[in-house]
Parts: sequence; C-alpha cells; structure tokens
Amino acid sequence: MSEASPRVKVCGITRLQDAELATELGAWAVGMVFYAPSPRACSTTEALRIVTDLRRKVELCGVFVNAPLDELVQTCDELGLTLLQLHGDEGPAYCAEAGHRTGAKVIKAVQVASIGEVRDVERFHTDFHLLDARATAPADRHLRGGTGEAFDWRLLAVRRSSVPLILSGGLTPDNAAEAYRAAAAQGHRARPFALDTASGTEAAPGRKDPERLRAFFDAVRETVPVVSPA
Repeated sequence: MSEASPRVKVCGITRLQDAELATELGAWAVGMVFYAPSPRACSTTEALRIVTDLRRKVELCGVFVNAPLDELVQTCDELGLTLLQLHGDEGPAYCAEAGHRTGAKVIKAVQVASIGEVRDVERFHTDFHLLDARATAPADRHLRGGTGEAFDWRLLAVRRSSVPLILSGGLTPDNAAEAYRAAAAQGHRARPFALDTASGTEAAPGRKDPERLRAFFDAVRETVPVVSPA
C-alpha cells in the first residue's frame, strides 16, 4: 500500500537554535547525545534550555552509550526526555528496565554491516529499532554514529520485525529520498517509519547547517509514496 512521507529525527543537536529550527521544519524528534567521547555531546546546560523551550512540541530524545542505568534514569527524569536512544551494547533486559523506570519510549540502535546484525536487533522488543552504519575508517571505529557512512540498504530485505524502523547512517539531502525508497523496496517490514540525520546536515560536528537542514526536509517531503510487497 502507499503511505505518506516518513518522519524526521534530527540528531546530534547541541544548540537551542538548531533544535528550534528542526522543530519549525517539522521534526518528529530531536536527539541530544549524552556520551562524552562523541564530538556531538550535548552539555546538560544546553540540553535543559532545549527541553524547556520545546517540551510538548517535539519528541525529546537522549542518546546514551552503555550508560549506568541509574545515571540514565536521573538524566531522563531531570530533563523530561520522552525518548531514549540506546546506542551501545545494552541488552534486552537493560532496554526494558530503562523504559519501565523512566516511562520514556525506547529506541534500540545498532550498527549493521551484515544480514546477521539486521536480524539480531529483532530480539529487542523496544518501541523503535534504529539501524545505523558500522564505521569502516580506523579513526572512526570508536564512534557509535555520526560517521557519515551508509550501510547497504538491501540488507533490510531480511527484516521481519513489526517494530517501527528508524533508518540512519550517512543520510543527506542528496540521498534521503533514495535511501527511503531503497529500504521500502525491500518489503513492508523494511519501510522506514523515520529517517535520522546527524552529520549529513551539519556545518561542523554538533552545529547544523540551516540550508542543508531545510534541504533535507524538502527531500523527505518530496519522497514519492511507494508500493511494497506485504
């Protein structure tokens, strides 16, 4: 069946002005990274400004990587996050407990480069699955996202989960529509609920380029609905 354009999640937000622009453009969610090694780590002070300004206007997502559960819960409660993106080696039990203790919806994010990795995420019964590219450059292998690399979207043909899919990894204004169509062509279960952009709409790590961000939303809105096999 045909459908409307996918939603957009804008990740790697470190400044209120970027979060406000993303929301004005129609973002479904804005993501703030709480992982110190990331070049897109968001300060607690700026995160508080963002959530105070945008509460109830957009989904407020905190991105965590192998954070102690108590620390994650405290951050979520203090900021009033509505989404948790778990981008490390967290297991199903951790994901379930994080959702239970915070009341936030949970995105389990994984880096994929093989059929087995696409299938493995299906053991997570979270609210959303996010599939990202695994970094290939030696200097980027410690990163958990925002590398600017894409994975082979044909791998999604093996996906059988009904958990809504967020597609990530190297998405830009130039390839967003192509990525959506290529994923959706792999079957109904592979059709993205949302597209996630980080490095592809930046002027520098953690700082959005307003024109690229606008162009990304334009590309997503112009996505032609597709017909996929059931």
